[in-house]
Amino acid sequence: MPEVHGDQALGDTVRELLGARHPVVAVAVISPRGTRVASVGAEAGADFELGSISKGITGLLYADALARGEVTPSTTVGDLLPVDGTPVAGVALASLTTHQSGLPRLPPSSGSTRRGFALWRHGTNPYGESLDELISQTRAVRLRKPRTRYSNLGFELLGHALARGADTTFEDLVRRRIAEPLSLDGLYVPATPDQLRPGALPGRTKSGRARQPWTGEALGPAGGIRASIGDLARLATALLDGSAPGRAALDPVTKFRGQARIGAGWLTLPHKGRVVTWHNGATGGFRSWLGLDRQARTGVVILSATSASVDHQGFTLLAAEEGR
Repeated sequence: MPEVHGDQALGDTVRELLGARHPVVAVAVISPRGTRVASVGAEAGADFELGSISKGITGLLYADALARGEVTPSTTVGDLLPVDGTPVAGVALASLTTHQSGLPRLPPSSGSTRRGFALWRHGTNPYGESLDELISQTRAVRLRKPRTRYSNLGFELLGHALARGADTTFEDLVRRRIAEPLSLDGLYVPATPDQLRPGALPGRTKSGRARQPWTGEALGPAGGIRASIGDLARLATALLDGSAPGRAALDPVTKFRGQARIGAGWLTLPHKGRVVTWHNGATGGFRSWLGLDRQARTGVVILSATSASVDHQGFTLLAAEEGR
């Protein structure tokens, strides 16, 4: 049986709730009574791929850039990135944050079908483009009618546009404006596999097949950030107590799908009589979930080094904490 590091009682709950499908997993529970953290099958400082929770962090950077006066909601992609003369140049940053820009999920020139097959067959990383390659792919993109359409491309462009607006790289922007102010020492954005830190966990499918790490300069703002459970616990705490930069990103501004609403990347959803602010993440070998009940000042984070969903377990743990 995998060893538990941290809170033993929480570790036992994790084993019961997530079971054998998640042999390497870490959980944090935040409430007014304090923070509890447990890792099962991994050291406490091990780092996981966050997948699309990276979009939530990019949303924080957007709201922070608004507060600093570096951008406005009507600032366009073309104002900050070299895509002049293309349809994408006129897309406003605000529409990127709510997935209503008209951009596709991925650029059509990215070879997504071929890469998806390579991921399924060989476990290879389907992402890995440089920023220059992303810009080149973006030039070929045709916009569709603006409506809710989840777009990794949109958040990739958003993050790199914000970095250009601050005259830096996305990796450095995350470090200076999120990681350092909140003391998130293990939160980082590797552009290549050789930039992975010693505590970087390998990911696996539900059947146990190994998957290459998802790294890539272009990918960072949409799905390339890694962090430990302690980092995400501190981030969730800062979002709940108001000390996180760009916290306004959590406030919903428009409808998303069904009963869900969306702010700058962050979703809100009614759940068992409460409103949960949340985002999840999925890569080839990892799943993640971060949820907050801002009214009750409670939060839950789940990071798993296996590709089975943890969404249901996240909502379940948060509801249980709210009822304590």
